[in-house]
Amino acid sequence: MGEVTEVRPVGGIDYPCTLGEFFTFFPDETACHRYLEQLRWPNRFICPGCGGISNQAWRTSRHLLLCPKCRRQVSATAGTVFEGTRKPLRLWYHAIWELTSQKYGANALGLQRALGLGSYVTAWAWLHKLRRAMVRPGRDRLFGPAEVDESYVGGEEVGVHGRQTIKKAIVVIAVEMKRHGFGRIRLRHVPDVTGDSLTSFVTDVVQPGAVVQTDGWNGYAKLQSLGFEHEVTVLQNLSDPAHVHMPGVHRVAALLKRWLLGTLQGGISKEHLPYYLDEFTFRFNRRTSRARGLLFYRLINQAVQTEHTSTHELFAKTITKAIPSHVKLGGAK
Repeated sequence: MGEVTEVRPVGGIDYPCTLGEFFTFFPDETACHRYLEQLRWPNRFICPGCGGISNQAWRTSRHLLLCPKCRRQVSATAGTVFEGTRKPLRLWYHAIWELTSQKYGANALGLQRALGLGSYVTAWAWLHKLRRAMVRPGRDRLFGPAEVDESYVGGEEVGVHGRQTIKKAIVVIAVEMKRHGFGRIRLRHVPDVTGDSLTSFVTDVVQPGAVVQTDGWNGYAKLQSLGFEHEVTVLQNLSDPAHVHMPGVHRVAALLKRWLLGTLQGGISKEHLPYYLDEFTFRFNRRTSRARGLLFYRLINQAVQTEHTSTHELFAKTITKAIPSHVKLGGAK
């Protein structure tokens, strides 16, 4: 088992604020594992095997923790985004830093170059795994007033009108409106614009009793009966453009499309669109933060609370289109 040393959880977790501090914070794998341990067990060690709570555990030379009660060896990466990885944690942390420190995010090719990864597949898979950690479980609903509307992601379609679509993805948007500017947003990829899809989204993301502002589409007709204060603006009856009367959703929709075409160059699929929307939401809701290191901390902390998704699962629906058949997925862990 190798040498063991005593581990005592430490509260008051700090984080690097600059790239220079990043390399000081994480000089080696031991420092990276200890940081992860502090995030998982900030107060006392809890064994996932026996459920025992202890003020101390023991660390082996292979970065495993030894439960003092049942003697089970526990990895701090188990049950997290990092589970089963064969790459150094320091490289993962560097990927998170690259992802959060850039204003418009990173694409797989850029991340591959920045980290010196030998495989594009690895960079692509890491980004998707981290995007799954960008939504905090149990996050608060929007307080309102909130604008809600749909937008369409994809190329131009000939012969369709209004809310019809053939290949485009439908994204419903909710924007918290403030006296001066916009607050938080929520996005969701929905299969259609029926009342079931739209009202389900609103009830999930907006606080009951809040003011919800929509256009005259009948898919929102039940909001009043569901406990919301529904304000309807029939845009067809107005001479001004739609973005004048509903500026929030139209501004967010424009920024989303610009981001998808700019940072990601439009290279997305419907299967993974929800996670791109999660990344956009993560960035937009933290757009005023000047502490880039805090964004790093937020994401790595949420990555600890996010279950592992294998690379094979990521490629389950898109493997034949996403990568050549000769590429081995095993290298993407």
